[in-house]
Amino acid sequence: MDLLELMKTRKSVRTFDGKPLREEDLTALRRFAEEIRTPFGIPVRFVFLDAKQHGLSSPVLVGDTFYAAGICPGVPEAELAYAFAFEKLVLFAWSLGVGTVWIAGTMDRAKFEKAAGLEEGERMPCITPLGYPAEKRSMRETFMRKSIGADNRMKAEELFFEGDFSTPVSRETEERFGDLMEMVRWAPSAVNKQPWRVLVRGGDWHFYEKQDSGFVHEPTGDLQKIDVGIALCHLVMGAEERKIPAEVRIQDPESKDARGWKYTATVTLG
Repeated sequence: MDLLELMKTRKSVRTFDGKPLREEDLTALRRFAEEIRTPFGIPVRFVFLDAKQHGLSSPVLVGDTFYAAGICPGVPEAELAYAFAFEKLVLFAWSLGVGTVWIAGTMDRAKFEKAAGLEEGERMPCITPLGYPAEKRSMRETFMRKSIGADNRMKAEELFFEGDFSTPVSRETEERFGDLMEMVRWAPSAVNKQPWRVLVRGGDWHFYEKQDSGFVHEPTGDLQKIDVGIALCHLVMGAEERKIPAEVRIQDPESKDARGWKYTATVTLG
């Protein structure tokens, strides 16, 4: 399976078969997590937790037996680094046949943070179960996916602009980078809000956050900035697959027609 297909076929899983993770899959996940590097040199460490041993659960899950928690320092741009690392682990898990779902609110946060060994100055924005998808989704999960339109994505012309925010990307850019744009378009996000907007100027892809109220909390940080970081990760991973150099940096183009959207980061290709 190529990267774009992996990104398009990966679904959030909330209904598991209840079987424990195979030792070879857990070992592969641990090794992969140790090798993940993030933008800005911000470290993200992963802790793998047995649900029964620590008494962990979530009311939106069925058959969950194991979890991974990502932990980062509470520093500027931590959300972007966190998203980058966590999404890489999520995609790798899916390549092994292991299901995941990003969880930030529907859990006993204090219990998870204690089990993960969260230290002072650290933040654990999200966790994910790790397990094998059940043959059939629970009614609860089916309803949740339908209510947020989980299998839908906005059109490319609603997300990508070129030169300024009144101009959709050119046909030339679509022909050259259409697969990378699809990877960004299929990035997951909280309740499928897809809060990223991308302004292309030459080789610079400037990412903006279309903020909605209710997504910023002290324990998690800005969850929609994490969503933007996931989309940014997809672009960088796609570029790397195509052997295109990709550098993540802060380079605000100070666009005057940004419609109130908040500049987040830039990926320079080539």
